[in-house]
Amino acid sequence: MKPSLLVLAAGMGSRYGGLKQLDQVGPNGETIIDYSVYDAIRAGFGKVVFVIRHEFEKEFKEAVGSRYEGKVEVAYAFQDLHDLPAGFSVPEGRVKPWGTGHAVRAARNVINEPFAMINGDDLYGPNGYRILGEYLQTVKDGAKASYAMCGFLLRNCLSENGSVSRGICEVDASGKLVSVVENTKIEKTAGGVVSHMEDGSDVRLTGEEVASLNLWGFTPSLFDNLESLFVDFLKAHGQKEKSEFYIPFVVDELIKAGKADVKVMTSPDTWMGITYREDKEGLMANIRQLIKDGVYPEKLF
Repeated sequence: MKPSLLVLAAGMGSRYGGLKQLDQVGPNGETIIDYSVYDAIRAGFGKVVFVIRHEFEKEFKEAVGSRYEGKVEVAYAFQDLHDLPAGFSVPEGRVKPWGTGHAVRAARNVINEPFAMINGDDLYGPNGYRILGEYLQTVKDGAKASYAMCGFLLRNCLSENGSVSRGICEVDASGKLVSVVENTKIEKTAGGVVSHMEDGSDVRLTGEEVASLNLWGFTPSLFDNLESLFVDFLKAHGQKEKSEFYIPFVVDELIKAGKADVKVMTSPDTWMGITYREDKEGLMANIRQLIKDGVYPEKLF
């Protein structure tokens, strides 16, 4: 069975200021998602599932989903603030969904095969899809769930225009993930790379750390694991207005509980994306260079 690609495209674009998933960055109006889907198709993925919000369903399907008709199977799942396990409700004042773990959970009734998960606003490059595609076509859970992560060197996945959120990974000698800790404000400064911590302190990083950009490989067992951890999360944090249930937190908890092994592979590619509006010009220039280098054709679809 060919693996599926799960694209998280429901983000509100708070730092960017709009629906960056629909921004045209290629020479023929291509979006970042177009390049991701193109990379996934040539890496052997058989289905693409988009997690979006109901309020821009029509616009998204017309501007993005329609491009892939006849190229790959396409399905949709919807991240809804009110889609919660039985017994839980949305606290007063909360308007934002519950984070990447909640977004993946939205696809629980659409995906029944191994799958890669990506952010819709990140351009990872072709090697990550090739690496994960090869892994997912043969993976089977054993006594533990068998998951994977394609990481990037931290220095290859920073923005020139402000802080970014990255999962900093600890990897053991056998290449398995030991832990992943979400650092929500990592920034390039004149003195080097700095992570601004929630307690107000700054932690200096070398740039050689393996960073997670949410390029994960999972088996369908993730959905049951997600559900139990989401219940625990809601019990502890469900009444907070801005609490978020992150996928790196889920993976970290499963590793600590001895329920999953996560193989870590590192892509040599440089991340490209739009966190801030100022990132767009550089991204477009990089895409033009990749086309010139033969990595992508002038027109994708």
